[in-house]
This record gives sequence, C-alpha cells and structure tokens, in this order.
Amino acid sequence: MKMQDSSPVKVAAVNRRNFIKRSSAGTLAATLAGAAFTSSKAQAAEAAGEKKLLDPVGIGVIGCGAWGRDVLRTLAELPSANVLGIAENYEPFLKRAKDSAPKAQGYSDYKELLANKDIKSVVIATPTHQHKQVVLDSLAAGKHVYCEAPLANNEEDVRAIAKAASAAVGSFFQPGLQNRSDPQRHFLLAFLRSGAAGTIFRARSQWQKKDSWRRRSPNPDREKEANWRLDDSISLGLAGEIGIQHFDAVSWFLKEDPIAVSGFGATHLWNDGRTVPDSVQVVLEYPNKVFLNCDITLANSFDGDHELYYGTDSAVMVRKNKAWMFREADAPLLGWEVYARKDAFFGELGIALVANATKLVAQGEKPAEEAPYANTPLFYGLEAFLHNSATYTAGVADFTENYDASDKQAMKEYLDSLQKSLMPSASLADGVKASMVAIKASEAIMKNQRVALPKSLFQV
Repeated sequence: MKMQDSSPVKVAAVNRRNFIKRSSAGTLAATLAGAAFTSSKAQAAEAAGEKKLLDPVGIGVIGCGAWGRDVLRTLAELPSANVLGIAENYEPFLKRAKDSAPKAQGYSDYKELLANKDIKSVVIATPTHQHKQVVLDSLAAGKHVYCEAPLANNEEDVRAIAKAASAAVGSFFQPGLQNRSDPQRHFLLAFLRSGAAGTIFRARSQWQKKDSWRRRSPNPDREKEANWRLDDSISLGLAGEIGIQHFDAVSWFLKEDPIAVSGFGATHLWNDGRTVPDSVQVVLEYPNKVFLNCDITLANSFDGDHELYYGTDSAVMVRKNKAWMFREADAPLLGWEVYARKDAFFGELGIALVANATKLVAQGEKPAEEAPYANTPLFYGLEAFLHNSATYTAGVADFTENYDASDKQAMKEYLDSLQKSLMPSASLADGVKASMVAIKASEAIMKNQRVALPKSLFQV
C-alpha cells in the first residue's frame, strides 16, 4: 500500500500501558490511520462526505462454487479489489471462475494461495463444514479473513474459529453477515430503534423458492460432494444456509439475543433421499415474549423473501434493499411521512422508508426501482472487508515501525483504537452468535423440539 510522505515521529518501543497513556489512543490512532491510507484525493473525498479511496487490496477467493463465483463477480465491481488468486479443488469450477477473474492465479490447493505474499486478504466460500481448517490456516498465514456464514456446522468448530481469530492479532476477521454493512439496513436500524414504529412485539420472515438444491454430476463421488447441503451429517440445512441471515437481522434490530428456539421441518416435494427437510419453520424467543416466526421452503416460490416487524404504531416490511412502513389508524403523526412516497400493497398503503426519503422520493421523484443503495448486501459486505483489511494492514505497519512489534497486547489495543476508521461490518461476536443460533435451530428442526439458548452459548 502506498504511504504518504508525512509520517509520525518515530518513538522507541514502549510498554502497552505507556503506549495507551502517551498516545491518547483515539488521537494517535486517527493521526496514524490517516497517514497510513488516506491520499490527498481521499481526504478531499472524505471532506465532501464520500468514502475514502484506498489502493486496491490483493485478495484471494477460496472456494469457487456458485457462491464463490458470485463473490468473484462482485469483487470485479469494486475498484479496491485486486483478485490475485482463486483456489478450488474441482477443476471445472476453477476454470469457470477464471471468467470473473482472468488475471488471477488459479490453485487446486488453497495452501498454495496462502503462500502468496501479495495476497493480504482471503474470502472463504467453501462448504460450511470445510470452513474451520481453511480459516485456521488462513489466519496462521497472516491473512485477513472473510468467512461466509455460518462459520461452521457445529459448536466445537465455531469455538475453534473464534479462538483463532481472537488470537490472530493484526488480522481482520469478518463473518459473512452482509446485512450488517448495508447502508439501507443501518438507516432502518436507527428508524426502528427510534420508536417510530412504536414498541416492536413481533417479527416474521420468509424465504421461498422452488428449487431442489440438488446439483447433478456424471461422477457419483463428485455429485455427493456437490450436494453437501442435503446431508444432515455435515449441513445445517435451510436454517443454517438461509435462515442465519434472518436470525441475525432480527436479533440486530431488536438489540437482543434469543433465549430459545423451536423448529419444525418436513420434506413435501423433493423426496430424493436427502436427509434435511425441504421446508422448515423456526420460532425464536426473545426476552419480554417477543417472537420471530421464520418460514423457509424449497417447495414454493410465491412472495419470495422478506421480513416484517410489527410495532404498536406501525408495521415495517423489508424486501431486499427496500422497506415500507404501514401505519396504524391511531398512530401519532410523524410529519415527514406526509411528503414521502406511498406504494399500494393489496389495499394497504406503504410509506417508503429510504434514507433522506423526503428529499429523494418525495412527490414521486424517484420510483421504487431507482431507490438508493441498489447494490447487493454482498457488495457492501465485501466493500467493508476490503476497506477494513487495508486499514488493519496500515495500522500494523505503523505500529511495527514505531513500537515494539512483539508486544501483541499493545498492538491489539492500538488496532482496537482504529474502530472509527472502519466501515460497518459484522464482528467476530456477531458471527459466533448467529452461527450458534443456526446450529441450535437446525437441531430443533431435526428433533422437532424447543431448545434453550443460554448466554454462555454466545460467549467468544
């Protein structure tokens, strides 16, 4: 990464107590972070309210199945991404992935990718049950890691990943909970927590798609490997591969951890030998008797996927990157909603909830399909990962140049002080919680029972 000419005054190695005292943490962090990765052009952009411009990050993608290829296509849209390597042990997938990353080096063994010193960050898009070893090896190689969610398919592996990520001082770790980086979601978060919808007492979500999830291959061994999601011995099924994003979004918006989960499941359409249900229902219980009812099916595609938050004054519906508020007749007038765009939904009138709604969509200036934040949550998640990886890389370089690099605790405290320089993203703790909820939800579904979620389950 290119450094600015101006650099902080070199200081002799200090112990971490003196470092924190003398640096005044935030002040020094802001100074060094700015010197590390902000060009004059980026400073001008930041002053204008735009995102900082960073040099491209050398990145590798491990796992080039359908989702891995989506990751590569998304990275191709990000100027700050420089895809240098792709790793996949199934040659046809590796060849197909090259279409989205023609300049990247292909590896049949991900460990060879990790040996490339120019690759600073990796995205792990392998099947869930393979995450643990790839994450541990990536962190051991000093890489910044973006690991798709769920982190793993069992509690032991989740805890192993959490332990390794916590101990890997200097490596930025981000779980693949992309909604945590979406600007529209952050706008809605503030809206819901402001009380504008009243007291939230219930949530409902669904994901419906008619798709067998089965992948065909002329090779029986390869077909079994490709259909890992249908095998309950290694897969969390619909709760883990789909529901986790819903569980995390609701917990985030409610600012609460669930205390129990009940699950139900059955196979209604795809009776092809799979051992995970093709349709499931999950009920998450939160404090104060607030419930999330989540329905997921592969047997019908009607009404797609969305979330609903029910408040005493309004209901809020979220569909992809758009949202609407449905007011109760006795709800107090907020003022701004008079000018906001309204859309009809089967006899109900939804008030468009978009950042700066009164300016951007008042009087129908912008139709719904042209609303801001048209990019996908994956785009925002990867954008945040690239930015934060670059920030950490610069922070480690600054610390190493000016302080005792062997004092890992001091380095950790310094990197923690850079939080204001980071873009919003899911934390390790978020990833652990969401993964544990998905694991227990899958367990509840397979056993058709209620499972308690003690707070100790979520400890990192």
